[in-house]
Amino acid sequence: MTKIIFMGTPEFALIPLQTLVDAKYNVVAVYTQPPRPKGRGHAETKSPVHQFALEKNIPVHTPTTLKSTEEQEKFSKLDADLAIVAAYGLLLPKQILEAPKLGCINIHASLLPRWRGAAPIHRAIEAGDNQTGITMMQMDEGLDTGPMLYSQTIPINSNDTGQTLHDKMLSLSAQVLLECLPSILANQLRPTPQPTEGVTYAHKLKKAESNLDFSDEAIAIINKIRAFTPWPGTTAPLDNQPIKILDADPITNSSDYPPGTWIVTNDHRLLISCKTGAIQLKMLQRPGSKPISSNDFLNGYRGENIIFEK
Repeated sequence: MTKIIFMGTPEFALIPLQTLVDAKYNVVAVYTQPPRPKGRGHAETKSPVHQFALEKNIPVHTPTTLKSTEEQEKFSKLDADLAIVAAYGLLLPKQILEAPKLGCINIHASLLPRWRGAAPIHRAIEAGDNQTGITMMQMDEGLDTGPMLYSQTIPINSNDTGQTLHDKMLSLSAQVLLECLPSILANQLRPTPQPTEGVTYAHKLKKAESNLDFSDEAIAIINKIRAFTPWPGTTAPLDNQPIKILDADPITNSSDYPPGTWIVTNDHRLLISCKTGAIQLKMLQRPGSKPISSNDFLNGYRGENIIFEK
């Protein structure tokens, strides 16, 4: 019976693992990141993949590195036919990549070579891409540089956020895996080298990126708000406080105010001016408070740094 090793950590990796188990594939081991401190109590928390594997009585391995001879020997002794990797979090050295008979296959959440790296879903929205997809890739020693085996496209809608597109990609990853895995196991798919043109890198999201830069165009700012929802979120300064912007729409009309100016229009819309146009705020959140509508925000506003048009 074909033996598969699964390697993944977050929720994005959980769905492919569940798909393999539900389809009765023989998953002989799971590799995932070690438990991490989480929450206010900093309790050690197992990854979603780790928890699921334990529930299904699949052996779990949580090495901090795969570079040691000891870990490579453990991996090799599993005598796997194939390793399937999805958002694992560690680079695989050559000895690991070559251990399974059919190598290691990565489920990558972009249409390679666009958006190699850690955050392809979010960076695609931030850049204003109108489509993305899942690529099944034969892994090599580079960062998402291996030849492609199979891909499927999905549109990015104008109202998609990091969360909604993530959820759509979860479903697509399971679908793509089921469609192409029989052909991969039969060694029927020809690897296609990635194009040398169009390579972009999806760097990991950082909390420090939350601050919005209103010297940019309105549509670019809206794309960032969508991409960074729900984490790390986006903020705009007002009265020396970072106000979290949860939902907004682009306004293409030119603004007479400097970028970053908060404005209430004659028809009671709350805007922030940008380099070109403005964004109309719909949902906001003060530090330590609950999310509220722009109307409720204005009803409780007591500062002096919003311009009310007359």
